[in-house]
Parts: sequence; C-alpha cells; structure tokens
Amino acid sequence: MSGRRSCVLILAVVAGMANLSSLSAETIPTTPGSPPELPHRTRGYLDLTGLPDSMALLPPPPGPGSPALARDEAVRESAAALRGTERWTQAVTDADLRFPHAAATFSCAANLPISEQRTPRLYALLGRSLIDIALSTHRAKAHYKRVRPFAMHDGQSCTPANDDAMRKDGSYPSGHGAAGWGWALILVELFPDRTDAILARGRDFGESRVVCNVHWQSDVEAGRVMASAAVARLHAVPSFKADLEAAREEIDLARAEGARPDGEACATEANALRKEP
Repeated sequence: MSGRRSCVLILAVVAGMANLSSLSAETIPTTPGSPPELPHRTRGYLDLTGLPDSMALLPPPPGPGSPALARDEAVRESAAALRGTERWTQAVTDADLRFPHAAATFSCAANLPISEQRTPRLYALLGRSLIDIALSTHRAKAHYKRVRPFAMHDGQSCTPANDDAMRKDGSYPSGHGAAGWGWALILVELFPDRTDAILARGRDFGESRVVCNVHWQSDVEAGRVMASAAVARLHAVPSFKADLEAAREEIDLARAEGARPDGEACATEANALRKEP
C-alpha cells in the first residue's frame, strides 16, 4: 500500500491502545515506495530494515490470461453468492482492523475473551505484532499496485465507504490476510490446545476479504506467506519473546479464573463461518 495509506491503517490500529487519536498521517513523513517512519509509541517489534521483503519472497501477482487469474476469477464469482448472507456480515466485521474491535477476533477460537481489560498483555502483543505484519506487505503492494476485484469489475465492496480509498491502494498481497494468519500463528503458541480452531479462524479472516470483494484469493495466500515470514522474524527479537511469555502467564491466570467469551456471539460467528460438507 502507499506510505500514506500504511500510516492511516497503523495509526487507526494503535490509537485505541496508545491514546494516539490526535495523530494523523500528516504528522509522519514518508518517502514514496518505502515504509513509513513511525512515532516511537506506534512502533512494532522490528526495525524497518529487519522486515521480511515481500518483493524477494513473493512472485508477481497472476497476469492476464493466466490459469492463476482464472482461478482468482472463479473464486470471486463463487464468493459473490454470499452477498447478504451471515458470512457476508461476518466479512464486514472482519474488515475492521481498528482496536479494540480487532483484538477480539480470536476470542471464540481461543475460548477466552481477549481485550485490553481482561488480557492487557496479549492485547498489546497483538497490536505491536500487527504493525510488523502489515508493514511486511508494503513493498509488493507499492510495486505491483494490483487492482482490486471490485474495482476491476466496477462493483462494490462490503465496506463501500472505503471504496474510493481502496481503489488507490494495491491489492497484492492482502494486509488483512497477513494480519489474520500472523495473529493465528502467534496465538497457537499461546493456546496449543486450540490450534485447529485458531488456524481455521485465521484462514477465514483472510477469506473474508475475498467475500468482501476487495481481494483476490491469490492476494490472501500471498498475505499468509508474508505473515509467516514476519512471525518467524519476530522470534529473533528478545522483546517479542518476553511479551509472548508475559501473555502466556496472563492467559493461564485468566483460564484458571474461568474466563469465557460471549457464548451467543461465538454461536453467531460459528454459524456464519460454518463450512458445508
């Protein structure tokens, strides 16, 4: 994505965590084609020079007439049938990466309420790691500037208020897809007994972008590659490993106290994401 769009996304994510709502993208100088410099309080764990390079790790997006693009189109057409369904509604919910909303994404999959109040260390861990995961997609987004499916087909996304901005923002790889998969990889370390549910939720979170008509399937799959690279890189950072252990202790305590997510909300989510046999 462009430097300016990257800043807007990241600041929106961290505003709820660090009381940064008074900041704007205008406060951050950016250089076209390079990741933005971020204020200290909004930094992730990685130095910008330590981010995995999406241009080195990803092939170009599918080109015109390719079998891969035909597959993308077939998946898009299949997802179009979900407009107006519960799955569509879930995709709208998944589109919102702002905190505190996004922090609760995996509460049902983890079978534990994740929030700033109940699990503050885990909440902060998810926010900081998101910055690194999102920025890892930057170079390929800025380079390829792939047109999003709703724009290619002169349609509409599940968040039409954002359509004008997204038309200017590269589609490949998917930042949301990377975020969902990166969070899932981190969370399965903290909730090993919930591995299948958490990884399935991370997959579905990315696929919500296809349902929303804002990403191609190949965008989402490329996002998973970058998420995997970013999370692997995070494990070399002492502060990340320390925060991971602090979150683990917090989770153990919350579980011992019997904390559970909202059952009704989890039933609604499960129904929306149910896979047909």
